[in-house]
Amino acid sequence: MDTIIIDGLSFALPLFIMAIGGIYSEKSGITNLALEGFQGFGAFVGALSAVLIANAFGTDVQNLFYVSLIFAMIGGMGFSVIHAVLCIKFKANQVISGVVINILALALTTFLTTQINALVFGAASDKFRLGVSERFTIEGLANIPFIGAVFKNVYPFEVIIIVIAIFAWYLLYKTKFGMRLRASGENPHSVDAAGVNVLKVRFSAVLISGLLSGLAGMCFAYSISANFSSNIYMGYGFLAIAALIFGNWRILPTLAACLLFGFAKSGGVFIAQSMALPSSFTDLFMILPYVLTLLLLIFFSKSNRAPRALGEIYDKGKR
Repeated sequence: MDTIIIDGLSFALPLFIMAIGGIYSEKSGITNLALEGFQGFGAFVGALSAVLIANAFGTDVQNLFYVSLIFAMIGGMGFSVIHAVLCIKFKANQVISGVVINILALALTTFLTTQINALVFGAASDKFRLGVSERFTIEGLANIPFIGAVFKNVYPFEVIIIVIAIFAWYLLYKTKFGMRLRASGENPHSVDAAGVNVLKVRFSAVLISGLLSGLAGMCFAYSISANFSSNIYMGYGFLAIAALIFGNWRILPTLAACLLFGFAKSGGVFIAQSMALPSSFTDLFMILPYVLTLLLLIFFSKSNRAPRALGEIYDKGKR
């Protein structure tokens, strides 16, 4: 049971912080299907930075964990500029933009990883070796009955994500910027009438989504396979989108959806391992989060309420 909780959290929390990024973007009125692309490219930049720095200074890449997180956030935010410019400046279709960015990120990171490995390291590999992030135990809290397992074998990024998530909640619901952002997704013309630049608010929201997605991608790289590879992100961005929709574009209910997906994934792996099933059956159990997505879609989709101006191109001169 402890394994299910520990592994479930290591999957659910990166998913959660990426979903928060999606909430910021969509609360401002910009449909964001590009989360998967943001996380993949952000993680690529983070992994590449750590590997190059380690190679240049002769250090262990595993010691550059925090450096890789910072560069991953910068990379994800930088890549999100494409989506922001296409959707806000050029008024492109937001759904198509998101899909194209996902395809671009997958192709670009796969190509660049292979080429950089061949040129710099002399090996035609599609992965960057990162090593496993060391876990720690929060002493005192680990002995609490029932919930003590949560504080055993904690990844450093889990603490970072919780702190950032609390700040993101405060920024969205308790500050003037958050109020303007939420209003931009409900009635952008009223926001403009109040003297606020709606386009700047939306642009900032998309950049935040890229920053948080890059962080999530780097955390997945460390916790899932100890490598960067474009293959490990397939579907996680859309799972985060599903979580924020089931959470009705609110942060705390979205956390519950992410925890459900995380424990479903870790529970499936635990069942497969307990039954000593071959790897092909283990892969079958890995689809549990996506099966849950379909079931939740059936039962809860009618009660969801998206921001009123979500996906609508804002034109200052039109109503």
